[in-house]
Formats: sequence, C-alpha cells, structure tokens
Amino acid sequence: MANAELHDGLFCPSRRVFLAGAGAFIAWAGLPRAAFAGSADPRLVVVILRGAMDGLAVVPPVGDPDYAALRGELAIGAGGREQGLPLDGFFALNDAMPGLHALYGKGQALIVHAAASPYRERSHFDGQDVLESGMAGPKASDSGWLNRVTQALPQGERVRPISGLAATPTVPLILRGAAPTLTWTPPTLRPASADTMSRLLGLYGEADPELARVLLAGVDLDALAVGEAARNRPGGLAAAFAEVARGSGKLLVAEDGPRIAALSYDGWDTHINEGPESGRLAGLLGALDGALSALAQEMAPVWDDTVIAVMTEFGRTARANGNEGTDHGTATTAFLLGGGVKGGRVLADWPGLKPSQLHEDRDLAPTTDLRAVLKGVLRDHLGLSERVLATEIFPDSLGVRPVGGLVG
Repeated sequence: MANAELHDGLFCPSRRVFLAGAGAFIAWAGLPRAAFAGSADPRLVVVILRGAMDGLAVVPPVGDPDYAALRGELAIGAGGREQGLPLDGFFALNDAMPGLHALYGKGQALIVHAAASPYRERSHFDGQDVLESGMAGPKASDSGWLNRVTQALPQGERVRPISGLAATPTVPLILRGAAPTLTWTPPTLRPASADTMSRLLGLYGEADPELARVLLAGVDLDALAVGEAARNRPGGLAAAFAEVARGSGKLLVAEDGPRIAALSYDGWDTHINEGPESGRLAGLLGALDGALSALAQEMAPVWDDTVIAVMTEFGRTARANGNEGTDHGTATTAFLLGGGVKGGRVLADWPGLKPSQLHEDRDLAPTTDLRAVLKGVLRDHLGLSERVLATEIFPDSLGVRPVGGLVG
C-alpha cells in the first residue's frame, strides 16, 4: 500500500518518508505466525525516550558508597528523603514508577543499567540516529534496524494487516525502510466531522477508488485505536502518554493488526530543575509509568507473547550542573517488560562512581552494549539468527554477542 500524506486538509498519495510521530507500526503483511523460532505469535514494542533520560535518577545505585556525594542534592534519598522502591539491595527504582516496580516484582520487568549504544558523543540528533539506525555511527544509513528486522523475518502464508495511515504523524528512522509501515497518533485536534469524512470518501470514490480505500482504512484504524471515550480525555502529560499507549495496545492486540511497533515520548532533556523526586523528571517518569501500565493492560490478552523495550539515546552527567539539572552524558538505563521477559532483576556490570571510574571524568561509564541486549531479544523472541543480527540488523557488530536468558 502506498503511503499517504495530508495536503491542504486532503489525503494525497506519496512515497516520501515521514518523520517521528507518537506511534508507528510495521504492517503485518507476509509474516506467518507459525514460522517463528521464538514466541508463537510475538509482539515487539520499542519505546524511545527522546532527550536522554537520567538513568542514575531513574534507577539509583543506592548501595554504591560514592553515589550520594557525587549526585549531591539530586541523589535519591538526599536530605532524609525516600530511598526509592527497592530492587535488589544495591539498586532502587524511582518512587514515580510503582507500576514498573509491580511488574518487576512479578518477574515481568528487567532493568539494564550502565548501558549505551556505540555512540560516544553528546548530540541528540546523532545519538538518536545511531539508536534508531542500528549502525555504529551517525548518518550511516537511511533505514532503521526495526524495519530491517521485519524484512529478515521468515516469509510464508500472508497474514492480512490492518491497513491505514494517519495524516499528521511521520515514520521515525527506526521504522524507515522497505517493509510497509503505517502510522497513528491520538486525535488531539478536533477530528473531522462525519459529514466531512463522508464528502471526502464520496469525492475519492469517484476520482480515486484506491485512495478512498486508504482514507477509509485510516478512519477505521483511528476508531479502533482510540474509541469515542478517549477522544474527550482531559489533558495533561500523564493522560497524553497513556492515550498513545492505550491506542497502540488496541492495535497490537487486534487479530490482524501489527505485531511490531515503535512509540516515542519527548521531553527527557533535563538541563534545568530536573527534580528526580518531585520535579520535572518525576513528572515524566510518572507519565511514562502510567503509559507502560496502560500498554500492559491493553495487551493483557497477548502479554505472554509480548516484549517491550524502553530506551533512550544516551544518559546524563553523573554530577549535577549549576541549574539543578544534568547535562548530556553517556551510559543510562533501559527496560524490558512483558510476559515473555525473565525479569525481577537488574542486569549490570557496574563500573563504579569514583572519579577514576567515570567516563571522561563526567559520565556513568558504559559497560553493556545496548545492541547486545536487543540482539538477545530478537534472537530468542523473534527467532532471528546471530548471523543476520550481526550483518543485516546491526551491521559490523560481529564482536557484540547477544545477551542470553532475557526472554523465554
């Protein structure tokens, strides 16, 4: 199906690439349920936190003797405040994430700490490019690793996808490529009236029946994902995050819906007034926690076949700056959630927080390559071979071995 875009309020056919929207999905065409070496009918959701999340504030190493002094007023537990939600005795979880903590307690969430992509500079644009392209450096590919995953999956009897295209969202780099992609975002603006939609469909029905079919599919997709009750949901960060998650979950659960998705949430660039316990970051984490809980709730019927990977382009400085925030760093945290995840643990080769142990005397040092984690998920959940992972999905990564035992 050709992509479509909006010109002057009307859908027009186009083969141009779109840019990042709230949610994007690989259309589930040509992919047989029975052909997977991993889960029988797997779902994979990648959640990108754009802006560089402060992993030391989200999963504080409260057992590290150097943590409190290094972080100062940004240290979780500083000044007699709460120590966070307990994990394994060494790490804690930020109080703003009780939903994730509950999944951790059920063995359905795994935390990866001191993780990073191969990128070692501190540009958001280049960092996100590396995170989404799967390459070792920026601007090395115009396709994304998640799109290449879909192309590499075994082919077989066609499974009809939900086909539809929203007008405003655009495809992020992680999903760009040859595999068919559809996009959707919640209707935060007033939706077109039924009369307007009827007239548009009538116009296209006469002039371009195929385009009329695309428009109708997009309307049906929006109705399936959102439902009338969600259209008038009160505003706020938490509601906005959750609406994207709920709509995405509805689409992923549908019998003939997509099975691979990418969502993105912006706002994690906390240079000023970070507030890990009661400020800006706490608000973001609370909204993210609610969104992940909403996604888990919507996907309950297929939860055992689901893996959700949450990641960000890089971390933030180990020390606070002069504005009660943190600047661009290196290593951070990532999460794996789902009924297929072997969770209830923190995966970390902890580098330490002494000045001599920091990366360039400023950042948490990276000890786990995020590609190794993703390779483990893709091998054991989707059944991709290590050769394909090293040559097609994450090119030039033969030395990065998949982490085993993450799912199953």
